[in-house]
Amino acid sequence: MGSARARRADGSSGTVSFRGKPIGPTAIATIRRLIRSRSDWTRRRLARVVCEHFGWRRPNGDPAIRSCLDLLCRLEQRKGLRLPPSQRRGVDRQRALQAPAVVSTAAPDPGFEPPGSSEPLVVRPIFPHEQAAWRFWLDREHYLGWRPMVGESIGYVAFWEDRAAAVLGWATGTLHNAVRDRFIGWDEAAKRRGLHRVVGNVRFLMLPEARGHSLASRILATNLRRLSRDWQERYGHPVWLAETFVDPTRFRGTCYRASNWLDLGLTQGWSRSGFRYERHDRPKRVFVYPLIRRAVERLCGVLPCASSAERKEVAAMLDVERLPLRGEGGLFELLGEVADPRKRRGIRHSVATVLALGTCAKLCGARSIEAIAQWAEDLPEETLRRFGCRRGRAPSEPTFRRLFGRLSPGELDRRVGTWLARRTPIEGKGVAIDGKTVRGSRDGEEAAVHLVGAVVHDEGVVVAQTRVAEKGNEITSVEPLLGGLDMEGAVITGDAIFTQKDIASYLVEQKNADYLFTVKDNQPTLKQDIEDLHLEAFPPSGQNAR
Repeated sequence: MGSARARRADGSSGTVSFRGKPIGPTAIATIRRLIRSRSDWTRRRLARVVCEHFGWRRPNGDPAIRSCLDLLCRLEQRKGLRLPPSQRRGVDRQRALQAPAVVSTAAPDPGFEPPGSSEPLVVRPIFPHEQAAWRFWLDREHYLGWRPMVGESIGYVAFWEDRAAAVLGWATGTLHNAVRDRFIGWDEAAKRRGLHRVVGNVRFLMLPEARGHSLASRILATNLRRLSRDWQERYGHPVWLAETFVDPTRFRGTCYRASNWLDLGLTQGWSRSGFRYERHDRPKRVFVYPLIRRAVERLCGVLPCASSAERKEVAAMLDVERLPLRGEGGLFELLGEVADPRKRRGIRHSVATVLALGTCAKLCGARSIEAIAQWAEDLPEETLRRFGCRRGRAPSEPTFRRLFGRLSPGELDRRVGTWLARRTPIEGKGVAIDGKTVRGSRDGEEAAVHLVGAVVHDEGVVVAQTRVAEKGNEITSVEPLLGGLDMEGAVITGDAIFTQKDIASYLVEQKNADYLFTVKDNQPTLKQDIEDLHLEAFPPSGQNAR
């Protein structure tokens, strides 16, 4: 996201730019007119109107209100623009200094809700009701105190054995960072397009009771693993590069070095003060951490990104820490039994690794082999190692294509469906069985592929599917479809083609399940019996019920 800035750093009147483009007299006159016509509005409401008028939007499509507020304040200082009085002056600072009632220097829980997880280390975004505690601890313990974070931002809290151990803050990357810009190698146009992909670690504070436990690097690494996914969920786009500034007179950046951040060198010793940049001659050390593979090439535009639709597929990430990958009943146990059709020579990734990555990519919405490969390449190196990737490198797109093309689709689908069924309790839930013809699967004279699948109603998870020769064979596909699944306590639903005595008996007697089928003209006797029973009042209404 771009931000407003002046070409002169001394604060004198001059050309004011927004996202690299100067704000001319015509635009300023339009803003003055909007202010005069809405003099009773707040600054934030006014900024929204200005954004809508000029079409200024953030990468996720929302109005760029914070950047516009910054621009309006600059115009007020440099061009004599008269804005409505600020209604929040000093309020945030005052709230930050008010500690929650539960906060105590001796309390084991300093104002945060314990995660209640079996994992000893948990890092998560703060809840809205925890913002006061988050601000309080930063203002009291951090040497920079608490200040409002600029642009898109997320606050985090880390727990060690259900006790709050650290608080962290992430915000939009800085506009002026010459050391980082040289490392990336982008020009001003590329920086304006890609700055919203850069995120800065603006605060990192170990709470008093957690100091001395050597947790800093572990907390930082755990936070990095989920950072891009959280950004995607909150702001509609992932982030590719993390940055931070370390004061070498106070710290050595040990936790960043231990987490494999790159030391790029020192800044020139300038800092922003209000709308001006002042030289303080205390250069900071710049560290960066690529959150995806080949992040620099993507930020520069050298490596073309996927289409917007495919980016939505690829950007979604799973919390791999919570996935049952290994151990009894894990995904690797099931996929490891699949026979590898490749020759042993030259194999770099096991069949279980490639199939597990493909399965998780599909769960994230990837609909093509290219999207699967893109999703895997975007995973952090540590996550790839958990999947069994050698040297933390993802399989290439040809690797996925070759393996998927040689495997038996039925065997793979059966194993993945079994794994999903174990992860999705279906007792008391509805499971729909239905047949669909796969669009675009017709190949010359060969008929299109027709599949019958079992889908859990609420979650939309496909727990099993099988291929049938034609639509009429759907009736005989139910037993092969559900044979390997535990359906006890489930309610099986289906359209009229499944309304058969043999299917109903199989579900009740062998699968210990209930059923709900549609009755149409394919069962004329049953349909007539239902009509003769006059079941219009079933279940009984409130008037007829006794």
